[in-house]
Amino acid sequence: MTSFTEQSNLIMRWRLLKDAVARYGVAIGGMGVIVAITLIMVYLLFVVIPMFQGASVDKVAEYTVPYPEERTLYLTMEEHADIGMRLTDQGRVIFFNTVDGSLRKEQLLPLPAGTSVTSWSAGTPASRIMAVGLSDGQVLLFHHHYKINFSEAKVEGGKPVREIVPQIRFPLGESPLRLDDRGRNIVRLAVESGEEQTTLVGLAGEEIKLLHIQRETSFLGGEATLTETRASIPRSSRGAISQILLDKEQRNLYVASGRDDLSHYDLFEKDAPDLKQHLSLFGGDQQLTSLRFLTGDISLLAGSDKGQVVQFFPVPEHRDSSTRELRRIRAFDDLGAPIQDIAPEYSRKGFLAIDAEGHLGIFHTTAHRTLLTENIAGSLQNVAISPRADAALMQSDNLLYFYDIHNEHPEISWSSLWGKVWYESYDEPAYVWQSSSASNDHEPKLSLVPISFGTLKAAFYAMLFAIPLSIMGAIYTAHFMAPRMRKTVKPSIEIMEALPTVIIGFLAGLWLAPYLERHLPGIFSFLIIAPFGLLLAAYAFHRLPGNLRHAIPEGWEAALLIPVVLLLGYLSFSASPWMEAVFFGGDIRIWMSQELGISYDQRNSLVIGIAMGFAVIPTIFSIAEDAIFAVPKHLVQGSLAMGATPWQTMVRVVLLTASPGIFSAVMIGLGRAVGETMIVLMATGNTPVMDMNIFEGMRTLSANIAVEMPESEVNSTHYRVLFLAGLVLFAFTFVVNTAAEIVRQRLRKRYSSL
Repeated sequence: MTSFTEQSNLIMRWRLLKDAVARYGVAIGGMGVIVAITLIMVYLLFVVIPMFQGASVDKVAEYTVPYPEERTLYLTMEEHADIGMRLTDQGRVIFFNTVDGSLRKEQLLPLPAGTSVTSWSAGTPASRIMAVGLSDGQVLLFHHHYKINFSEAKVEGGKPVREIVPQIRFPLGESPLRLDDRGRNIVRLAVESGEEQTTLVGLAGEEIKLLHIQRETSFLGGEATLTETRASIPRSSRGAISQILLDKEQRNLYVASGRDDLSHYDLFEKDAPDLKQHLSLFGGDQQLTSLRFLTGDISLLAGSDKGQVVQFFPVPEHRDSSTRELRRIRAFDDLGAPIQDIAPEYSRKGFLAIDAEGHLGIFHTTAHRTLLTENIAGSLQNVAISPRADAALMQSDNLLYFYDIHNEHPEISWSSLWGKVWYESYDEPAYVWQSSSASNDHEPKLSLVPISFGTLKAAFYAMLFAIPLSIMGAIYTAHFMAPRMRKTVKPSIEIMEALPTVIIGFLAGLWLAPYLERHLPGIFSFLIIAPFGLLLAAYAFHRLPGNLRHAIPEGWEAALLIPVVLLLGYLSFSASPWMEAVFFGGDIRIWMSQELGISYDQRNSLVIGIAMGFAVIPTIFSIAEDAIFAVPKHLVQGSLAMGATPWQTMVRVVLLTASPGIFSAVMIGLGRAVGETMIVLMATGNTPVMDMNIFEGMRTLSANIAVEMPESEVNSTHYRVLFLAGLVLFAFTFVVNTAAEIVRQRLRKRYSSL
């Protein structure tokens, strides 16, 4: 007896030990999952948060300008911001070290005797072309060049020291070009030069003169021939001309005059300039003090005497118009004194601005974001930004200030990510994702709205296809199907979940999409014929003699519908070419485009709905079927005993009791559809468009990450935005699952008393 008691106690202690191990194991596992999810979110935030930080500047040096007695006309820096270049009113080009102001090289331009510099102009930063207008109506062109050598004689850290040698070159020779035949002062000047053509526009007296030089090279001898075209440009305003700008294509000329008047000329015909538009930049309320091109030479940045900087670029006059006119797009009002100078970034849509009270502002146009305003000195006259946008050089009287700039992600703001943005060359504000381009002055379009919309669109059509089939299938399998048949059907459907999604996407993209395109009328006809055909088959079965109907074992009736569905599908798709020829003129896609205005893309949402729905069905079916089958039998039997039909029992008892499980199945299926990558990646055109048209494709968050992450630069804005897309997907899944769990618990509590 004692041994039996001891054995029982031993068994009980062993059970308690196993219970404790299981309890703590489950608790540790659950905590581990929570910790892992938390760490994932923390890491995503760690990558994403730096995008929303502002800019900062650090003072590196302050020194007296070389040749302080000469007035500065232009400041710039070479790519590495090691050497600065200063052009003075005496025609002196000075190269100096930016960190201490020490002189590297100085060179007087070869000006003709008895002439002086009366104006200047700088072309695009990439060309480094410059010109100075002279007092005798001539113009001298030059460009500053920086030769980089790596000296083996000087080694630091085991690597050769980089040596930068500044140079001045004269692309059209050291002799000035005659712009004004009457020898008048060139008061204002604009220049642009490319490999084959150079254009000069200058104000001489009250006339605007144009000189265009075309370079033609012989294919045989390699000899170059220069052809000159001259023209006088009619003025649209009698006010004093303050600035002239010429774009890099040498096609668009802008002349600022009076208080804030601006004239736009088309120089397509160099000998016959055409006035396209005349407008007031500030409506007469403010005085124009600075005018610059934003990088790309599409937008104009206009600074005023009230500290405002406004962006303009051409847009259509009205909808469906081919004529474009300058329009005010956005304004920055963060500086309170007159704008003295504007320095656009070389490769981004940002710029620096300085005012008369010595404030520096850092801005970005696309993001419509002010990243920094800081007081540098008592007053500032000139500002230059390095080609890499990591340094600034500013002049205040005879002092130069050299600053480091930390501004990694200016393109990001709430409006650029989630709001409509008016991008350059677009007719109106829009949601656009276009992260890269072949152009160096590309304007990144990083709106997450199109790809978030695509994610929801793909999930919507997939669930629209999957929910009815999976839920209805689960209801029939769990409640009406014969047990023997259920043992075959349920595992067969569940094993579909093991099919790799890459295989489903491969078949959907290469087989299903072309097949649906060829049999589009068959799809529509099958959706119409199938319900009526099934009802007709059910009615016919009901009208059969009793002995025939009862010959089919109870719960096996669904097997009879398989040949019916196959027959209806065969008839629908076989008749598809005939219907397309008779009703749609031989091509239903053209008919939809012309008659309904609906475009058709081969890899579209219909393909995604079928393919992704096929992948989601096993998940929803399995969980919903288990929930329905797990309803206590005494509830079903009690309902039937009280006279309810099997269908009434299903609707009023079984579905209510199983509703928490069914709801969970749908939410888990939705989560699967939202996070799906390979099917969407392979079965759509991956175009980030916002259109609910079922015949158009989309791009989802997950597919976008898969496509663009391999080509993104680590820690770049593009890279971090992709992580932000992952964070959005993570947050969406978390919110949906949390809401689903709350609803499930309420349903469970409400129907637990049944």
